[in-house]
Amino acid sequence: MKKVLVTGGCGYIGSHTIVDLIEQGYEVVSVDNLSNSDASVLDGIAAITGKRVKNYAIDLRWPEATAQVFEDHTDIQGIIHFAALKAVGESVNEPIRYFRNNINSLLNLLDCMVKYEVPHLIFSSSCSVYGNTDQLPVTEETPTQEAESPYARTKQMCEQIIHDFARVHPKQKHILLRYFNPAGAHDSAKIGESPINKASNLVPVITETAIGKRQEMTVFGDNYDTRDGSCIRDYIHVEDLADAHTKALQHLEASRQQNAVDVYNLGIGEGVTVLEAVEAFMKVTGQKLAYKIGERRPGDVVAIYANYNKAEQQLGWSPKRDINDIMRTAWAWEVARTGGRLEG
Repeated sequence: MKKVLVTGGCGYIGSHTIVDLIEQGYEVVSVDNLSNSDASVLDGIAAITGKRVKNYAIDLRWPEATAQVFEDHTDIQGIIHFAALKAVGESVNEPIRYFRNNINSLLNLLDCMVKYEVPHLIFSSSCSVYGNTDQLPVTEETPTQEAESPYARTKQMCEQIIHDFARVHPKQKHILLRYFNPAGAHDSAKIGESPINKASNLVPVITETAIGKRQEMTVFGDNYDTRDGSCIRDYIHVEDLADAHTKALQHLEASRQQNAVDVYNLGIGEGVTVLEAVEAFMKVTGQKLAYKIGERRPGDVVAIYANYNKAEQQLGWSPKRDINDIMRTAWAWEVARTGGRLEG
């Protein structure tokens, strides 16, 4: 049984990926400092898989603490690195915090990869590296533009760091997964998106509004050059995304990757506007949603969606779920985690 380190394992995508890894026969160790997550997600993972995962509640910016994880688990064969600050708006207001956290944590992990001879790294990147591109759908060859936020810039910088690292450490192989907008929840409704800090991603904002945690939600802008004036995004179900990480790791383990670093887009290949997502939620769940149109939000890209042909051809991955599945599972999770509908 191969052992994998998942950083940010108590987070949204990390927890779903841990479930997928365990179901594919891996042993998993988690690192999560719980700054925007809760250790209770480990109970949900255990309920789904029957396996209790150990989490190290440390900060990856601490070199000694990071190294201790590898000292405790000298048989780690791969790292899936999710741990990062990720709120676009917050990054605009706190750029230094984002640079310090997201870059230093990667540097410490790369040091440990060399010292402890870990052969494989899957890096959680983002479609935000493409910036405000005019090429749609986006392919892996689409040129990256100026970053629209400090968060996006950290992803661009981390990707470049990995490329530079790989040139002088050929024993390690790396995959950069540029994914679009993760959403939805596990079909069991035992884990889902549950940030400790105020949710800023569209789908949890929708479900929190529908269940009464928020009086109303804001659609940021209705005057963009899109079919209904709201931003276009490519919403990918979190279980499909988790499956892609496992397949990427298996791709490296099978020595099918010739390059030291390779890049894959992960999305469903379709753009959905914010207003279309709102309509999909109301249609699938039968819930009314109170929303208003607000001003544009700094750092938002107008439109972006993926071409995932490369991942399909090389990793054997393709999405199995759509926006309706996303809204159905997200709502089931919201109801489950709150014990039913709250009073408005």
